[in-house]
Amino acid sequence: MRLWDNFVSATSVLAAWSAILVLPAPVIAQSYASSPAVSYVNTLAEQRADPHIFKHTDGWYYFTATVPAFDRIVLRRAQSIQALASAAETTIWRRKASGVGSNQVWAPEIHFIDNKWYIYVALGVANEWKIRAFVLEATGANPLTSTWTEKGLIKTNWDTFSLDATTFVANGTRYLVWAQQDPSRSDENSSLFIAPLQNPWTIRGTAVAISNPDLSWERIGYKVNEGPSVVQHNGKLFLTYSASATDSNYCMGLLTASVGANLMNPSSWTKSKNPIFVSNANTNQWGPGHNSFTVSEDGKSDIMVYHDRGYKDITGDPLNDPNRRTRVQKVYWRADGTPDFGIPVPDGNTPVRLRSAANANLFVRYYTGTSGPTGSTAALPDTQFRIVSPGLAGNGTVSLESTSNPGTYLRRSSGTLVQFDLAKNLNSAATKAAASFKRRPGLTDGAKGVSFEASDAAGQYLRLEAGGNLAVSGASDVAQQGKSTFYLE
Repeated sequence: MRLWDNFVSATSVLAAWSAILVLPAPVIAQSYASSPAVSYVNTLAEQRADPHIFKHTDGWYYFTATVPAFDRIVLRRAQSIQALASAAETTIWRRKASGVGSNQVWAPEIHFIDNKWYIYVALGVANEWKIRAFVLEATGANPLTSTWTEKGLIKTNWDTFSLDATTFVANGTRYLVWAQQDPSRSDENSSLFIAPLQNPWTIRGTAVAISNPDLSWERIGYKVNEGPSVVQHNGKLFLTYSASATDSNYCMGLLTASVGANLMNPSSWTKSKNPIFVSNANTNQWGPGHNSFTVSEDGKSDIMVYHDRGYKDITGDPLNDPNRRTRVQKVYWRADGTPDFGIPVPDGNTPVRLRSAANANLFVRYYTGTSGPTGSTAALPDTQFRIVSPGLAGNGTVSLESTSNPGTYLRRSSGTLVQFDLAKNLNSAATKAAASFKRRPGLTDGAKGVSFEASDAAGQYLRLEAGGNLAVSGASDVAQQGKSTFYLE
């Protein structure tokens, strides 16, 4: 079975009329905490792989990534994540003529540690397959204009293939995590190692392995654990990493530990048995991985930064294909405190979730039957929608497009009924109007909420009924207005 099969719906299902159902919290295992929606446009940067975005205390976002020529380190900065897409790019370090740094320049990361800027990067040696983790240091407020000094190689347990160093702080201790070939596992490409740091370029003590590529989905093409990145939430550390070859099989796994645990004890880390972020044929996103984390402009949402490709098939070595591109999307948190990354969302505006103002545990979701199945759960992608503006009916309207099934739109059917339909079936002015709404301030919370008035039926609003079904109907009293108001997450 391909890794993305669990996320792909049959094409025949999409052709059928579909209903909308939202289920109350008592029967949904996955319930999410409220946080405001974010708004970005993917792709953020073409031909930029292994992306890393760091939000500094000065309010600026700093962005670096691998360039296809593997010959330099570049930096951008902007005051919003989206503005990084058009920000000027500065080359702060170039490949050398000989020695370490004379060949591959891979996966730079920028960090601010003890009032100085540091870049962790993997460097190669010309005419050799010799990749090692390396550190650069700079001083000054703006790393794009600072002078960078080479601090040298990160010396680890062995002098073997190593790359993708990253750093985080837990319980007052700064750690380094990286990928390296374990000589005792010579048939594998790389495992994940951790060690505390004496300073940003020197580990303290002996590193330990916390993950080996021992699961089938980590061993397709190459036997790889690489690209670690850490996000912390409610006393837990969530360490994502990438696995398998860098084609459509590339995917992400997850390690989890408590912040207060002995992180140098491999048993403190629990590995998820299945990948948590994979290729998706519906959204046409392939080989997602080598991610990092940043935060939204308001500081209220965790944002995952990653690369993928917009096509599946690659000729030759995928490392020579230049079209891995930088993308961003919101991380959602389940009620149990674990992250849900969903699927790589479609190109274009990032999607949102619509939470009922009348019941904080209810979300609009895509459903492919004619009525709601009692006791079923809603996968995150089925509760995400792209607000398309202008809508199918043109200026002044918006349409709601499914994220899990792109190209299907919520539409008013007959009377008050609501369903989904494929875009190809919305080919007349009447059907386009039925799949379009006028976005209004929330009927019960105009400052934070939003309501959707039918574009072809004044005074008729998208409404979540008590039984969980959606309808388009009037909102003449306070209760109905509450059911017709949504918060975007």
